[in-house]
Amino acid sequence: MSAAVAPTPSHALATTDPGVRESFAQDASGLVLVPDAVARPTSREEVVEVLRACAAERTPVTVAGALTGYVGGAVTDRGTVLSLRGLDRIVEVDAAAGVVRAEAGALLGDVKRAAAAHGLLLAPDPTSEEECSVGGAVAANASGARSLKYGATRAHVRALTVALADGRVQEFRRPAMEKNTAGFQLAHDPVDWFVGSEGTLGVVLEAEFQLLPLPAAVVGLGVPFRTAAGALAFVAEARARRDAARAGEALGSAGEAARVAAGALNPRCLEYLDAPAFAIARDHVGGTWGEGAGGYVYAEEESFAGGAEPALDAWLELAERHGALADDIQVFEGEGALRDARGMRHAVPATLNERAARYRADGGRKVSTDWAVPYPRLAESLQLAAEAAHAHGVELAAVFGHAGNGHPHTHFVARDAAELARVDDAVDATLRAVLAMGGTVAAEHGIGKLKRRWLPLQLSGVQLDAMRALKHALDPHGLLGPGNVLG
Repeated sequence: MSAAVAPTPSHALATTDPGVRESFAQDASGLVLVPDAVARPTSREEVVEVLRACAAERTPVTVAGALTGYVGGAVTDRGTVLSLRGLDRIVEVDAAAGVVRAEAGALLGDVKRAAAAHGLLLAPDPTSEEECSVGGAVAANASGARSLKYGATRAHVRALTVALADGRVQEFRRPAMEKNTAGFQLAHDPVDWFVGSEGTLGVVLEAEFQLLPLPAAVVGLGVPFRTAAGALAFVAEARARRDAARAGEALGSAGEAARVAAGALNPRCLEYLDAPAFAIARDHVGGTWGEGAGGYVYAEEESFAGGAEPALDAWLELAERHGALADDIQVFEGEGALRDARGMRHAVPATLNERAARYRADGGRKVSTDWAVPYPRLAESLQLAAEAAHAHGVELAAVFGHAGNGHPHTHFVARDAAELARVDDAVDATLRAVLAMGGTVAAEHGIGKLKRRWLPLQLSGVQLDAMRALKHALDPHGLLGPGNVLG
């Protein structure tokens, strides 16, 4: 798409320079959409100025963070891209209150390190945490490997500063009361309106997060298995044993016996890689360990001062029972080793992005799903996904993801527009099967532009109407996030 012609921007903070516009034309989705203009404010006041000018001119506004999204939510060919990367301050770490406040453009990894310097943990951990912004994490309700234990971003957001479409700035804080029957439940906590709203309801300027105690130690376990079925069965049993242990702990004095009987497993993540994904990860670090594996699982367990140590013997017994390549099991201890283990996992989507980029000129791109099912049905759902791909004449490039949550990422590399259409048909068939299992079409990346067609498969007309009503109340002219979520 050409960037040669664009209207004159309606405000001084925007530019129509072709090079700048091209630099904001792509995120990680593979979509290429060149905006009419780009605004790069460096303060709250400048954001307000841009929004007011765009509202007056009825110019659509698409909010962009670090452009790491997979659903095209931060790119547009309609109106102005509002980049928040210039609002990058970590405003405060209040160790006594256990909170951190940061501007939308701050990188999540930097905020996590600022909290860790005070002995505190910012739990949300999307794979792109070193590259994604605070505002993007909030807008997408980002999650990652540790979501198995800590949940997605939403659970950790205490307060938000938001600029509405007309430039009004409002503060929203979660209510502190324990009981509330005032009005409809959906109106009780406006913070939840904006977390996961993908830039369609307001512009997040600052976020305040609740912090948790930093673990004293973390142990990672990398386990190659002879078969994918063995790896997935290992995940399912590890998750079930964790849940049984937690249920036992809730019983008080009887909980200790239940916890021991359950094998004392308490993973904070259970990540799965199929054989192609594991081959990429192994090539990233080199060597021949785990050669011939049909699947790979990476688990982490943490311990706290005065608490029990991870039960490695129980983990190893479970792994061997499900067909692990016992001689190739790796234990990762220390921050450096854990960082390397996560780097292996991160190498998979990064490599697939590189492979797919060469096909954009022919209308191809990478397609990444983020559907999820109840975790006991993960193996069944992946079999159905493979059958759908085969039926539509396309190949799964890799499967990996947060298996402990029943949440895989199936990846395709479409080499041209025709193959991309067949991939979309395969994904459509898979999503219909996923929904029949009680799953979701989007568990992590959001809807954006690419998955909008599938939202009505999951949500009823009444639910969609309620979403549209909230959108109209906050953005009556439909200026924010054109094409995202609701269209």
